[in-house]
Amino acid sequence: MTGRLRAPLLRFFDSPASPGTRRLVVGAAAAAGALLLSGCGALPGAAADSDGTVTVMTWAPGASEDADSVTMAGVTATATTYAKWINGRGGIGGHELKVLTCDEEDSLAGAEKCAREAVDRDVAAVVGSYSRHGQTFMAPLEAAGIPYIGGYGASDEEFQSFVSYPVNGGQAALLAGNGRQLAGSCEKVSLVRPDSIVGDSMATLFDAGLALDHRHAATDVVAPESATSYDSEATKALDAAGDGCVTAVLGERTGTFFDSFRRLPSNEGGVRISSVLGSVSQPLIDSTGGRNSPFEGALVTGWYPVSSDARWSDLREAVRKYAFEDDSIDPADSAVQTTWIAYTVLEAAVEALGDGGVSASAVTSVLNHGLKVDTGGLTPQLRWRYQDMLGSAAYPRIVNGQVTFQVVHGGRLVSQKKGFTDVTETLSDAKAVRG
Repeated sequence: MTGRLRAPLLRFFDSPASPGTRRLVVGAAAAAGALLLSGCGALPGAAADSDGTVTVMTWAPGASEDADSVTMAGVTATATTYAKWINGRGGIGGHELKVLTCDEEDSLAGAEKCAREAVDRDVAAVVGSYSRHGQTFMAPLEAAGIPYIGGYGASDEEFQSFVSYPVNGGQAALLAGNGRQLAGSCEKVSLVRPDSIVGDSMATLFDAGLALDHRHAATDVVAPESATSYDSEATKALDAAGDGCVTAVLGERTGTFFDSFRRLPSNEGGVRISSVLGSVSQPLIDSTGGRNSPFEGALVTGWYPVSSDARWSDLREAVRKYAFEDDSIDPADSAVQTTWIAYTVLEAAVEALGDGGVSASAVTSVLNHGLKVDTGGLTPQLRWRYQDMLGSAAYPRIVNGQVTFQVVHGGRLVSQKKGFTDVTETLSDAKAVRG
């Protein structure tokens, strides 16, 4: 059944239909998914255990000896910390929360292994996880009717599958937002991005943000993903930017790029640097010198309020009380923050079920039927009805197209602009900007 639903959708997404038509079709697909997953006994989904325990899973890649692998141990550690914190408050709606964790190994096989374990263990949801391999983990969840709540946004499938409930706009929103953040102050911009399929879409999104202030498209500087030095790319970016701005979105290699950039003999400090959270983070700023870091003064686009914001007080309290000695959890890490928000969504869904059974199909049904989730201001109010979704071909499931503008000042990420900036229309219009 799943295969028959998805294939026509993929053919549609490749067609030149109008945005309005796409929104209607995506809406119909979401409604179809809701009917499939909320029908009585239509698809498997575990009820809460006989003792009232609600069991969910969180996965992420753990420690690895492979230098090119992503390590996100803080994600699973945050999930278990949240369980201790919420159970210490009486659980969720009277239910004890049990969190299973899985090492996704940053591999296709590892992602599939974790998804199949989630199915075998009859979890009510997969919550707040990190994986770049949605092409292998999403299909088992779809077949079992297990909702995927608030993944980090590292795979395209998180913004396409009818069982996915993202809490942010992913890298797409960050790139569109970063272009918009720089447009007000940068006459010329160079964008340094990876030489990959994912990287190929970055320039279009970034340029869409620049275009709102009638700026010219950025100079697209393509860089290898696993280099140990970026001297030639840094030179090209600097020459093209003039006295404008250079932004780099290279994930864990962003620090390596800016190390090469600051050592250029022709760099006299007139160019402003920039990036997005996930490529630049507070831990990276701290490890490269704090207020003496090369990132001092950098403009950064994020999904959420800065980590010092009072709205993160519950997260900080939970870490202080239940994970004080766990170095893998940094409340300033956007992956940790996303996991926390995802569990806030789970809490709202379970509480909304009241005395009813907690199952994968029940959680999916309550999310599909208009549940409003207040995250305490960490995001705009979240809701996953089809009319709330972006409905674009590439990102149909996005319901939160808002970003925050930050700047590195005194070695800390602080707010450059109060509140959120909405880039939803920018995401919708991005396809038309470059070619």
